[in-house]
Amino acid sequence: MAASLPLSLQLAWLIPFYGFSGMIMAIPWACRWLPRNGQRPAAYLNILVTLLAVLHGSLAMRDVWLSGPHHISIPWFSAADLTLRIGLDLSLTSLAALELVTFMSLVAQVFALGYLDKEWSLARFYGLLGFFEGALAGVVLSSNLFLSYFLLEMLTLSTYLLVGFWYAQPLVVTAARDAFLTKRVGDVLLLMSVVALAAWSGSMEFTDLYSWAAEARQSGTVAPLAGTLVGLGLIAGPMGKCAQFPMHLWLDEAMEGPNPASILRNSVVVTAGALVLMKLMPLLQLAPLANDVLLAVGTISAIAGALVALGQVDLKRAFSYSTTSYLGLVFVAIALQQPGIALLLLLCHGLAKALLFMSVGSVIATTNCQDLTEMSGIGRRMPATLSAYLVAAAGLTGLLPLGCFWCFGQMVSALQTSAPLFAAVFLLTNLLTALNLTRVFRALFLGTPLPKTRRCPEVNWLMALPMVSLTVVVLLMPLLLQRIDPVPGIAAFPLGVAGVVALSGGAGVAIGALIPLDQFRSRSIARPFRSLQDLLSHDFYTERVYQLTIVTWVAGLARLTNWLDRRVVNGVVDGIGRLSLQSADNLKLSVSGQLQSYVLTVIVAIVLLLMALSWRGIPGVL
Repeated sequence: MAASLPLSLQLAWLIPFYGFSGMIMAIPWACRWLPRNGQRPAAYLNILVTLLAVLHGSLAMRDVWLSGPHHISIPWFSAADLTLRIGLDLSLTSLAALELVTFMSLVAQVFALGYLDKEWSLARFYGLLGFFEGALAGVVLSSNLFLSYFLLEMLTLSTYLLVGFWYAQPLVVTAARDAFLTKRVGDVLLLMSVVALAAWSGSMEFTDLYSWAAEARQSGTVAPLAGTLVGLGLIAGPMGKCAQFPMHLWLDEAMEGPNPASILRNSVVVTAGALVLMKLMPLLQLAPLANDVLLAVGTISAIAGALVALGQVDLKRAFSYSTTSYLGLVFVAIALQQPGIALLLLLCHGLAKALLFMSVGSVIATTNCQDLTEMSGIGRRMPATLSAYLVAAAGLTGLLPLGCFWCFGQMVSALQTSAPLFAAVFLLTNLLTALNLTRVFRALFLGTPLPKTRRCPEVNWLMALPMVSLTVVVLLMPLLLQRIDPVPGIAAFPLGVAGVVALSGGAGVAIGALIPLDQFRSRSIARPFRSLQDLLSHDFYTERVYQLTIVTWVAGLARLTNWLDRRVVNGVVDGIGRLSLQSADNLKLSVSGQLQSYVLTVIVAIVLLLMALSWRGIPGVL
């Protein structure tokens, strides 16, 4: 670590530990060492250290802006010829992602003070949020593949704990288990690739791995099959973290957890997974097939996720599938070598989606309901929530010149000649997302109030303050984009492209405004339309397909191995044991106490042994 670095950069390794320190400080209240009815100090301490992380990250980003990127390497384990280091990449990209993580964590923690004001396990929740934040901050700063994998494992564990926060509810326990096991599939495949790369390259630093991958491709030292398997394993981890097809079901089930955790999960957790994928992209030159897989996975996730969102009547699930859809677009952008646009889309989507889930959380906290068929007409009663929803919807779609409008416009402009099919994927996703947002808006904020929404006052200031603050940030996104990536106006891309993007968003709004809605008969009477509704609401029956294929095969294999273990293995062992017992019972009858019979037995045995050795022709015997 260079002594000439500014102090904020020299101590940048502390930023992930702010979150971990918040977790440690919450332990006395979470473990009931202190009075359980006074857990708010744990929340205040976590908010304080998160605020320090935001300020420290801001200073570090300012210093990097002035002096350029830096790299910090701290050795922490050495044995024989193996040396493991904690590597931190202090670049504008990583520090901007870090600021997004810490700022969103701060906003979610303040929001949680109002959302969970009657929660008895408030300290445990904030401790888990600190653990969550520390792992996320480490992932975005890490310049080491081993450290990135280790921190991704911590994210998997923290997801399990946060989803299962209300562990007394059976459905929550099932959701936490499914989320954990689904992400473990991607993590195990990623671990296989990490081990293979460690053995081949001898280094886990991304820069060293990039050089090794380029040399290996030129020299052909890695077999094509091995390179393909390693490449597929590398993208499996980010696919699980970003809830991409076919490992996307966990994000839907994770909505059983508290809404403040859902805010982070749908905004920054998926962003961290995509950032890891971007760091791994230079390694995928060993496996050209992996890039095609990324395109296929991203396209399917983008379109199918947007379609499935249209069939949901659960308020949180209607937007969790939208997260899968937008991260599919990020995968397509990365695979098409458009990392800059992918980063902008991650930033704009993360902020707008967090604001959207804040407005959703406000509705749930006020009505104690998240079923769209039971809510209506709350627009006049909750003006701040209504404003937040409208701004978030505008920021997510390419209708008004807010964040995602510029992302869609730049992507369509870049792909309109080289890959028009994928440009159409972006436009179709924009249309379907606008349709879904309009559908939910009509069902939730317009119409006649229903019994559960007749008395729904605006949320308390602890929830309203972060929601209104984030609303302002989303509105100012064009100015922020202009600072980090010059966007001088429509001239950033052709006027025709801007018109096409706005037209796709407007078409989605128009269709969403015209389709009939009936809260009391959410399923259509017409059989074809009802079948389509069921197909979308059940996620194209993906879970059922898994049950009939993978789950059935694994269960059958488990039954077979159980039968082999009980009947064959245990049968052989038990047979040998019974034979030994029977032999012992027979031998005990020969114990007569007569010495001459024992001597005769020994002599007969020696004679038989000598005869056997003589028959085998061993020299010196007889």
